[in-house]
Amino acid sequence: MSKNSGFLPKVSVIVPVKNGAATIRDLLDSLMQLEYDKGKLEIVVVDGNSVDKTCEIVSRYPVRLLTEERPGLNAARNTGIKNSTGEIIVFTDSDCVVPRNWIERIIENFQDTEVGCVGGSTKGYYSDFLSRYSDESIIPVLRRFSKREVLSAIKPPLKYPAGCNMAIRREVTEKAGFFNENIVYGFDEDEFVERICKNGNKMVLDPEVMVMHKHRSTILNLLKQNFRYGQGIGSFPRTVGIKSEISRWGLACIVGFLTWISIISSLAVHAVFTLSLISLTALLAVILLPPIALILIYTYHNARNNRGKIAEIMKYPFIDIARSMAFLVGGLYQLLKPKARKR
Repeated sequence: MSKNSGFLPKVSVIVPVKNGAATIRDLLDSLMQLEYDKGKLEIVVVDGNSVDKTCEIVSRYPVRLLTEERPGLNAARNTGIKNSTGEIIVFTDSDCVVPRNWIERIIENFQDTEVGCVGGSTKGYYSDFLSRYSDESIIPVLRRFSKREVLSAIKPPLKYPAGCNMAIRREVTEKAGFFNENIVYGFDEDEFVERICKNGNKMVLDPEVMVMHKHRSTILNLLKQNFRYGQGIGSFPRTVGIKSEISRWGLACIVGFLTWISIISSLAVHAVFTLSLISLTALLAVILLPPIALILIYTYHNARNNRGKIAEIMKYPFIDIARSMAFLVGGLYQLLKPKARKR
């Protein structure tokens, strides 16, 4: 491992956004407060043809504003990369807020010249029930890391960066071939990180690199978000093939989901037509054991640190299961969706 103690590179912060008028002002205000040499910092906002006041708001700040007409975050990210000059390229989203030392924490990890990619944790910006759930869930809505790790490969489902808090060396980015613009749903950034690691670069996951995120505020929007994440996983085998670890993990999840549904369906049919108490008992066990097991796990791990919140925590497993179902249905839908005909 080699380090450069005097490392103070130029940094480009890239923010893809579409219709982010309700949230982007807080992000831009926080970016203006970054404790980093302003002569070595540029901020590039890439707008995806917003129809609200996003561009009007962004134009009030000393940042570069670009427009990308192609769909998807990855197209916007690539446009931002190609129109920026930083040695380190940092990504966040319009519904985030960053701390003053965000860039400094990121750059500390890049002092190791073998590190090509850095990812950090997310924390809810608000303190409402769904924000607390999103942070405390066994299946966090966005990635959270409990300890700093240096890895040479991604490890699904959670051991890789999230696009709202991620940084990459420019030379590594260009060598890897940029983001895959055919992935337009969830997990859009992760195939790129996988390629970076396969090129021999290290990846750091650092909980001290933290951003605050405005999590979804309703159950319906949370389920829509997870359905879209599932679509991303379902698109992997068709866009990048099964050599990808993420593709294989996604397929395993979908096969497991179909197996579970098949078992429930078989037991239900058998119980109805035979009036078998054994089949009915087995059916109830298959359906009820997952939430019961999750309730016990949550209670054991969280009760001592969340006194007075047991009733709230008891709701978490049911949201977990609903999110998982939305995710897996989205994955199955995208995997089986007919390909659009090329004109």
